[in-house]
Amino acid sequence: MRRAVRPLVLTALAMCCGAAFAATASDQPQGKLPRWAMPESYQLAFKVDPKQQDFSGTTTIKLKLTQASDHIWLHGRELKVSKVTITDAKGKKHAGKYEDVAPKEGVVRVDLGGTLQPQELSVAIEYTAPLNQQLQGLYKVSHEGQPYAMTQMEPISARFAFPGFDEPSFKTPFDLTLTIPNDEVGIANTKQVKEEKAGDGWKTLTFAKTQPLPTYLVAFGVGPWDVVNGPTIPASEYRAQATDLRGIAAKGEGHRMQHVLSETPSIIKTLEDYYGFGYPFDKLDLLAAPDFSAGAMENPGLVTFRDWLLLLDKDSAAQYVRGSFNVTAHELAHQWTGDTVTMGWWDDLWLNEAFATWMQQKVTQKVHPEYRADLDRVRGAQGAMNGDSLVTTRKIRQPITGNGDIETAFDGITYQKGAAVLGMFEGYVTEPVFQKGMRAYIQDHKFGNATADDLVDSIAKAADKGNDFKEAFKSFLNQPGVPYVQTKLAQEGGKTVLHLSQSRYLPLGSTGDANHLWGVPVCVRYGTADGSKVSCELLNKAQGTMALPGATAQSWVMPNANGSGYYRFGMEKADLGNLGKQIGKLDDAEQLAYADAINASFKRGDIDAGTALAALKPLTGSKVREVATAPISTFNWIYNQLATTDAQRAKLVAWAKSSYLPELQRLGYKRKDGEPDGDSLQRATLGNFLGLDVKLPEVRAELLKQGDAVLKPNADGRLNFAAADSNLLSSALGVAVQQHGKPAVDALMAELPKTSDPAQRNAILAGLAQAEDPALAERVRDFSLDKQVKVGEMVALLMGNRDTQTGRDAMWKWSVTNYDKIVARTGSFAGGRLPGLMGGGGCSKAEADRLQEFFKTRAKEVTGAERGLAQNSEATLLCSALKAKQDPAAILR
Repeated sequence: MRRAVRPLVLTALAMCCGAAFAATASDQPQGKLPRWAMPESYQLAFKVDPKQQDFSGTTTIKLKLTQASDHIWLHGRELKVSKVTITDAKGKKHAGKYEDVAPKEGVVRVDLGGTLQPQELSVAIEYTAPLNQQLQGLYKVSHEGQPYAMTQMEPISARFAFPGFDEPSFKTPFDLTLTIPNDEVGIANTKQVKEEKAGDGWKTLTFAKTQPLPTYLVAFGVGPWDVVNGPTIPASEYRAQATDLRGIAAKGEGHRMQHVLSETPSIIKTLEDYYGFGYPFDKLDLLAAPDFSAGAMENPGLVTFRDWLLLLDKDSAAQYVRGSFNVTAHELAHQWTGDTVTMGWWDDLWLNEAFATWMQQKVTQKVHPEYRADLDRVRGAQGAMNGDSLVTTRKIRQPITGNGDIETAFDGITYQKGAAVLGMFEGYVTEPVFQKGMRAYIQDHKFGNATADDLVDSIAKAADKGNDFKEAFKSFLNQPGVPYVQTKLAQEGGKTVLHLSQSRYLPLGSTGDANHLWGVPVCVRYGTADGSKVSCELLNKAQGTMALPGATAQSWVMPNANGSGYYRFGMEKADLGNLGKQIGKLDDAEQLAYADAINASFKRGDIDAGTALAALKPLTGSKVREVATAPISTFNWIYNQLATTDAQRAKLVAWAKSSYLPELQRLGYKRKDGEPDGDSLQRATLGNFLGLDVKLPEVRAELLKQGDAVLKPNADGRLNFAAADSNLLSSALGVAVQQHGKPAVDALMAELPKTSDPAQRNAILAGLAQAEDPALAERVRDFSLDKQVKVGEMVALLMGNRDTQTGRDAMWKWSVTNYDKIVARTGSFAGGRLPGLMGGGGCSKAEADRLQEFFKTRAKEVTGAERGLAQNSEATLLCSALKAKQDPAAILR
C-alpha cells in the first residue's frame, strides 16, 4: 500500500580525519519524521496563567541517535524558541539551534552544535508561545468571564504546545510540571504528586510519570476548575487497585457532573470484562470543556468533553442524557483501543475510532439496552454509506499524503463504516471468537502500536481462518465504496436458490466504476413454512449462489439478515414487492435495512418518488422510533428538491401528517413523569420535522406557545427557558424566530452572553439559525463571527437556510465576503469542513461550479479543504442529476 514518503537516502558530508557520514538539510522530511532519532522520554515544564495571552515552557527530550548527525527533525508551530541545549552521553553540553523550516506543516530542524555519533542524548528547548485562539494545542477559553487554558492535541496540534515528535508511533512516558498562579487549579493525565511554592504568587505542580503515550494524548488544564469526586471505581479481577474518579468543570458547574459520574463505573466494568484487561491508568477525570473543537477526546486519565455532554440535571433533554452515556462509553473504550494500543500511523486511525464506536455500542447495549445501540449501529452504517457512495470518498485505510489527509480522516468512513465492518465480521465468526481475538490483540500490543494487519491476523487466528478471510476483511479496509449485492430467487432442480451478484453501489449521475469486488459476508433471512431461517455465505466473486433449505417458491427474502452487513442490496421487482408485504416479520434492524434499500433504489433512479414513499409508508407506523422515522430523510429530499407545485407539496404534507401527527399528538408536547426517554426523543424528532420542515400549522401553534413562554422575561429580565419542554426547546425557539422575526432574534442574541448553560446556548443558536427573513438571516450569520459566540458554536448558526436555492445563495454570498474572517476564527483544523460550510446542500451544476471556481486557488491554502471541496462538489452534482431524472408528477401518482 502507498504510504507517506520517508527520506532514507543521506547525503555524505565532506569528511575530515575519517569523520563518519552525517545527515544534511537535504533530508528534510516530507511525510513521517526519520527514525534515526527516536524519543525515549519527555520532561514537559509549562508556566501558564490563563489571564495572559502567552505561556512559556521547557521541553526536555531524551532520545536515541542511531546514526551520526549534526541535526534532528522535530515538530513545532508558532513557538518562539530562546534557547536549545544539547547534552550528550558524556554529560557535555552543546548550544543548539532551532529553525522553522516548514512553518505551515510545523516541521523544524534542531542543529546539535556539531556532528554527534550514535548515542543517547537529551535536547532541552526553552520557548514561549501564544495561548491558541482556535481550540488547538494549548488554548484559551472563557466561562462567565473567567479564563481557562486547556489542551486539544489530536491530531497534529501538540506541536502548538511543545516541540516534539508529533506522530502516533513515537510512544514514550511523559513527566509533566505546571507552574500556575496560586489561585488556579491544575489537572493533567496523571495524579498530582507534589505541590511547591514558586514565589511571586506562583506554585508548581508535579504529576506522576505517564504510561507510554503519543504526543496527541498529552493533556492538562489550568483555571478555577470545580473538582468533584465521583464514586470510586472498585478493584476488579483485572485491576488490583481501586481507581479514583473525578469530574472537572468550570467554576460553579461541578454540581451538574453527578449523573455522568454515577454511570462511569458500569462502563469501566463492562470494558474490563470484555477485554480481560484492567483500566490501565492511575486515575480517571472527566472534564466538561467550556469550548472544544471535537465532541470529546480520549486523553488517558483526563478525558475531555463538550460541556453539554457532561453537565446534566433532572430536566435535561433526553438527547443530552443519552448522548452523555454514549460519548462517555466511546471515549472510555479508547482507553484500550487508542490509548493502550495505538495506531502506528494515521492511515490506521480506524483502529482507534472504529473500535471505540463499535465497542461503545456493545457497552450501551449491555448497560442501557433501551437505548437501542443495535439500531444506532445500523443507522450509522447507512449514514456512512451515503458518503461512501461518492467517487471522492476515502478508504478506511487511506494513504496519508499530507496533513490534510490526517485532519479529514475523522469522518463517517473511519467511525461508522469502520464500526459496521467490525460488526459484520464479528457476526461472521461469532461474538465469542471475535472477543478472543480482541483480547489477544490488546495483550500482544499493550502500551505499544499496532497496524491493521496485526488486528486482522489476531481475529483470523482466533477464528482459525486463512487467507480468504483476511483478504475479505482487508477488501473493506483497502478500497473505497459500498458493495451492491443484487439478488434473484429461482427454483432449480426442485430447490430454492438465491442468485447473488456484486458490484459497487453508485447513485445516478456517478462517474465511478462499478466493477469492484469485496469479500462480502452475505447473510439472508428467508421465509419457510414454520417461520424464517438465516443463511450466510462469503461472496468474494462477482457472482454466486446460495441454497435456501426449507424455502419454497412463495418464500420471501431479506438479503441483509439482522441488518448487520455493510452493503446495500437490490432485488427483482417482484421479490422487493414480496418483501414489502412481510415488514412485520422482519426485526427492527432488518426494517432499517429495507428502508435503506428503498432509498438506495431511489437514488439510483430505479424507482420514482411516488413508489419510494409508498414503499416506505408502512414503516411510519412502527412503535420503534428509529424505524418509524427512517423514511424522513428520503421524504425531505423529495419535499425540498422535487416538489414544484402546490398540489405536489400538499400531497407530501398530507403524507407526513397522516404518518406522524397522530404519534406526536399521542405523546403530547410536554414530557410526562417517568416516560421512556425514547418517547422524549420521538417528541423532539417529530416536533422539529412537522413544525419546522413540513410546517404543519397545528404543530407550529403548539411550539409557538412554548417559544413565546420562553421569550417572556422573568422578573430579573432573563428568558424563562423552563417554560418549554427541554426536548422541544430548540424547535420552539425556531418557530418563534420565524413567526416574530426581529423581536425574537433580539431577545435571543441578548440572552446568549448571559447564559453559560450549554443546553440553553445550543437551543438559542438553533433557534437563531431558523431565521428566514433575509435581513435577519444575514444578521445571524454576522453574529456567528462575534466573540460572544464560541468558536465551537459558529457552525450552529451557519447551517440554517439550506433547503432553498435562495437561502443557499445568500449563505454563499455572505461566506465569500467573510471568507478571511471565517478562516481566521476557525483555523486550519476546520479546513476539511470549510467548503461544506460555505456551499453544502447544493443541488445544481451552477452551485458546484461556483464552489470549484472559488476554491480553485484557495483549497491548497487550507489543509483538508481539497477533500472537502471534491466531496461537496460531487454531492452537489449527484443531487442535480437525480433531480433532473425524477419526474415530480410521480408524487401525485
